[in-house]
Amino acid sequence: MPQPRRLVLCVDDEVVGLQVRKMILERAGYEVLIAQDGPTGLDVFAQQPIEAVVLDYAMPGMDGGQVAARMRAQKPQVPILLLSAYMTLPADVIRHVDVYMTKGEGAPMLLQKLNSLFSPVSK
Repeated sequence: MPQPRRLVLCVDDEVVGLQVRKMILERAGYEVLIAQDGPTGLDVFAQQPIEAVVLDYAMPGMDGGQVAARMRAQKPQVPILLLSAYMTLPADVIRHVDVYMTKGEGAPMLLQKLNSLFSPVSK
């Protein structure tokens, strides 16, 4: 029996990166919803049975740390993977996410880290 596709929300203000990430995740078997800003991401997160989030840190208006904190307050059980071009982020941002990685680590690492969020040993 085939595994059900996990529903992942990707939030990023960079359209090209968002579309590429969506394509990579769909090819890996995920169902993917996208949002181009924090407020839209929060709306989708509240309305859909999201199973994991891939969230960009640097976005105008509401950064990934603020979005992650609100998501964590709404559905604390949903894992969040935070992406950033920055090598380090403040501790008050990191504490709201399960996994942090830089965008430069690439697609294979993104898939590996996302898959680990669904593994029972990761929690």
